[in-house]
Amino acid sequence: MGFAPVDFLFDDILEFLSSTPTPLQIIDYQPPQHLQERLSALLEKNRHNRLTDSEATELDEFLRMNRFMSRLKLKARQKDKLSR
Repeated sequence: MGFAPVDFLFDDILEFLSSTPTPLQIIDYQPPQHLQERLSALLEKNRHNRLTDSEATELDEFLRMNRFMSRLKLKARQKDKLSR
């Protein structure tokens, strides 16, 4: 069994965070293009109520990681502001 795209996103985020990024690097983080495209495809299918159960789970995981990174970016922005 291969990795689901969300597993690649999780691994990408872990690799990124383990590199001890600066606040600005955190703010600028974007997932790889192929994962952004997968998320867009899932969102489009969701808009048309055409997600399978496994795709709905995958979308939920993408959105959960997106919320995590959004909160991390907010903290990084606050830290960056304080350091100026």
